[in-house]
Amino acid sequence: MKLIIINGPNLNLLGKREPEIYGSETFKDIFKNLQNKFSTIELSYFQSNIEGEIIDTLHEVGFEYDGIILNAAAYTHTSVGIGDAVKGIETPVVEVHISNVHAREEFRHKSYISANAKGVIFGFGIKGYELAIQSFL
Repeated sequence: MKLIIINGPNLNLLGKREPEIYGSETFKDIFKNLQNKFSTIELSYFQSNIEGEIIDTLHEVGFEYDGIILNAAAYTHTSVGIGDAVKGIETPVVEVHISNVHAREEFRHKSYISANAKGVIFGFGIKGYELAIQSFL
């Protein structure tokens, strides 16, 4: 099985940014733990703060991978383009958010991704990535 985690803007700051919301682990550490726990899965990772790079990556992997775990971060609530990219590919996408987006600002309650995702996981911290992987097994 071939899965990719795609993270959006500011998630490169995990471990430093608002640890009370996002925890103190870096994504490098989180990813290494996921690779160890799911060693039979070919798991890759991409992160960008640039909307177009996320769309390009969705296009590149969206017809050959078995699953995509997408945390588009703030772009979830603003990017029609990322939503359209998810709709336009064949690979199923699980939308993940570390925080409970519905317990945050009103603008975070809208997702341009959810309607075309296989499922949505939010509010379980970094455990959401593991739950998303398990959903493909």
